[in-house]
Amino acid sequence: MLSNRKVILFLFLMGSLFHLQAQKIIYSEPEKDDNRRVDFEIIGKIGGNFLVYKNIRNDNFICVYDNDMKLVEKVRHDYMPEDRLINVDFFPYADFSYMIYQYQRRNVIHCMAVKIDGLGKKMNDPVELDTTHIGVGTNNKIYTALSSEDRSKIIIFKINSKNKRRFFVTTLLYDNNLTALKKSELVMPMDERNDYLGEFLLDNDGNLVFTKFYRNSNDNITAAYLVSKETYTDSFTYVPIDFQDIYLDELRIKIDNFSKRYFVNSFYYQQKRGNIEGMYFFVWDQQSGKALLHQSVVFGDGLRKEAKDNGNLRSAFNDFFIRNIITKADGGFIVSAESYYSTSRSGSWNRWDYMYGSPFSTPIDYYYYSPYYSSWYWRSRYNNNSNVRYHAENIIILSFDKEGRLEWNNVIKKEQFDDDSDDRISYQVMNTGGELHFLFNIAERRSMLLTDFSLKPGGDISRNPTLKNLDKGYDFLTKYAKQVSARQMIIPCLYRSNYICFAKLEYN
Repeated sequence: MLSNRKVILFLFLMGSLFHLQAQKIIYSEPEKDDNRRVDFEIIGKIGGNFLVYKNIRNDNFICVYDNDMKLVEKVRHDYMPEDRLINVDFFPYADFSYMIYQYQRRNVIHCMAVKIDGLGKKMNDPVELDTTHIGVGTNNKIYTALSSEDRSKIIIFKINSKNKRRFFVTTLLYDNNLTALKKSELVMPMDERNDYLGEFLLDNDGNLVFTKFYRNSNDNITAAYLVSKETYTDSFTYVPIDFQDIYLDELRIKIDNFSKRYFVNSFYYQQKRGNIEGMYFFVWDQQSGKALLHQSVVFGDGLRKEAKDNGNLRSAFNDFFIRNIITKADGGFIVSAESYYSTSRSGSWNRWDYMYGSPFSTPIDYYYYSPYYSSWYWRSRYNNNSNVRYHAENIIILSFDKEGRLEWNNVIKKEQFDDDSDDRISYQVMNTGGELHFLFNIAERRSMLLTDFSLKPGGDISRNPTLKNLDKGYDFLTKYAKQVSARQMIIPCLYRSNYICFAKLEYN
């Protein structure tokens, strides 16, 4: 009997030891030029190496790190313009990455593409994809580049909105060899003064999908369409999003490429600028051309108590924003939202301070459409404004079945704030297949510790043991992290609050 107990105790200790060693963090060495103002973009894992783009004092580099995060190469790309570079996007594959960049020369915007190998070096001379003439004083952020989930398609588009009632849309679709498939020039009527365009996505078949909506007096959404531009057509298809007697907040889209469905999710209100009452969702089946779901779910008092630890229950969700929509194999979907707000001496916060929607996006309001968010230029959010405190608190997770019924819900409790900027708060999700990991910083004993909560398929949430090798002096910028393989994530860090470096988080 005693020997059996010893065996059980031994197996338990070995299991605990294995679990404690299940995650590993390795840091890169910060370079002297990599101060916190450097622009960067995590490209991905290419040919076994980890590539990061950096723009340092108008010089463009691709840094190559090995599996131990040692710097192998630092390649200067001197063919890129030094002073008029506008934007850079990367589309990584197993053994190369496309870099698509745009720059201005005189009054012409050039959109270029070049292929990068696993050592950060160009594999071909830059190829010009398109050009645009702009006028004096025009915003020069012209092109948006997107890829499909399987990377089989890449699209570049621009929207000329000089005529406020007729937007001129140009799209250029390519395959994964950057072979041109289709160029389209279309007109989109913008009949109302308060018409807006929402977030854009590209499905695996090459269909461009986005939302068009109307805000009543620059307020809540009172009418909306799901718009698609099919691969080889030169027209838009408008699908009315059916909601009545409610007002919608920000519209978020998710493409389910497996079942060829489009999800549109939003919080909703019963009255203008009222309290958030629940969640509305609209599901469109692309193959049959029919709506599968269009309904709303009311948040009950029990859920409101879980979401907000104190305050008025009716306003419990007023500072929540949808962060993730994850589709499930059974046709259902998971939505996660985060409490996100700011406080200052100048006045109290309200949801409308964020320009009618999420702090993670910006409404389209200029001559040509530009990306609503660019992680490449992350530092633009840093403002060193000590009068503003940024808060990121609880995460609510809701799981719905394919009929739109709420299966389960759960809450990850957290309380984050920062007085400098919002770079060190909020979270990132890592999908390891069997679990979703929610990673974020928690302040403990005057230090910021990277914390890992895992969500299992049935809705159970557990806090994992403290990650190993959390060296002092490193602050994780988790919201800018990027998953680069099935079990690896690259997370940018601030070293001693002044230098940028990168950490590899690996799940064994």
